[in-house]
Amino acid sequence: MPAVLHLKPEDIDTNEKRGKYTVSVIGCEEKGVLYATAFAEAGFKVVCTDADQTLVKCLSKGKTLFSDREVESKLKSFLRREQLSVTSELQKAVSQSDIIVMTLAAKIDDKKQPDYSEVESTCKQVGTALNRGALFIYGGIAGLGFTEGVVKETLENTSGLRVGEDFGLVYSPIQFFDRQPLASIANQELKVAALDGKSLDSAAKVLGVITGKDVKQVSDVKTAEAALLFTIAKQDANLALANELAVFCENAGIDYFETLKLVDAHGASFSPTVEAEEVNRNEAYFLLESAENLNAKLRLPVLARKINEDMVRHAINLTKDALRSCGKTLRRARVAVFGTAKPKTATTIFIKMLERRGAKASLYDPLFSKNELSDVARVLKRSMKEAVEGADCIVVFTEQDQFKRLNLKRVLAVMKKPAAMVDLTGMFEPKKVERKGFEYRGLGRGVEKK
Repeated sequence: MPAVLHLKPEDIDTNEKRGKYTVSVIGCEEKGVLYATAFAEAGFKVVCTDADQTLVKCLSKGKTLFSDREVESKLKSFLRREQLSVTSELQKAVSQSDIIVMTLAAKIDDKKQPDYSEVESTCKQVGTALNRGALFIYGGIAGLGFTEGVVKETLENTSGLRVGEDFGLVYSPIQFFDRQPLASIANQELKVAALDGKSLDSAAKVLGVITGKDVKQVSDVKTAEAALLFTIAKQDANLALANELAVFCENAGIDYFETLKLVDAHGASFSPTVEAEEVNRNEAYFLLESAENLNAKLRLPVLARKINEDMVRHAINLTKDALRSCGKTLRRARVAVFGTAKPKTATTIFIKMLERRGAKASLYDPLFSKNELSDVARVLKRSMKEAVEGADCIVVFTEQDQFKRLNLKRVLAVMKKPAAMVDLTGMFEPKKVERKGFEYRGLGRGVEKK
């Protein structure tokens, strides 16, 4: 088995040479699948592994949790060619691998505290099967000092090997911002940080191959961890301000989106949203935990997180108001939701809140196939017509192309009139929706309330 720690550029300069190396990807959710497809596209042999048997079963059929058709098509092709395989046997996968990529992040518990037990347990399993000369890439997101603390110490203690001498260890997470499409890792500006030069050099060579571009090398891991946490905090604060101003516009009877055309945002996104806060929901708490450990107060990030998480409740209030304008109440109302069926998103939280308030919800997501991975699979409909038939109100959460082309007249014809629309995206012009016969409410839209 070739030692990746001492890799030379000519060792991986062709697909044939890269095919001699095996990469195991631990954690088969969105980021793990993107790493897996990127390595497979570059010619590496890939083994995906996850403790979730349902996830393993779906991935082995070329299906993903996030239902991206382009990614699933690639997966099925790699599976057919046996360039990629899927297993729940983590230690066996690691023992056969030259490169290990772990994308698992800490879970956030009900008290908003990170729980690192799963990540630490997985590192112990990796350590017992780790090969001398292998490269370990931590691609998850965690608090400050986690990589050189928990990850490094656990791998060294369980393997008996030493970082920089016997195996490589680097930190190189990927993260999506501003509603980016999945696309691929090739579109990412990857950064890699390590505690030693050998690990840094070998990882930069490997990751440069899968991105097709230079990888930014960082010599201090904590600095790289902090940079990502700061980026998340900046995004979160920017979104919180946009959301606050959007609600202000609703109360003031003015249109946020018209106002925004006159605001100099210097090219940055300043759109309010309910759904996109899922991107930062868990990750933001890693910085807050690090601040607590250092006895440092971060008042603005704490407030930003609260504002953004409260937007789901604001969506409920907009829906109640829209129904009230139709002479209806939320209790016993039928609400059709156009959004994402991905688990634990603002859409699914919204649906559960509707149900607790006595409403009946239906969900339509054109990008998601009905399977057991969604935590609201019971309300997921196969077609838009099935979702809206007999509904009192439509709530639009996401800017998918099919929703942008919505035939309002045809939709209204199968709804229970009078009917309402709640637009949480800013896609629809209020007057146009009202002319089609709907009562309209929208995030940031200060419409005249009847």
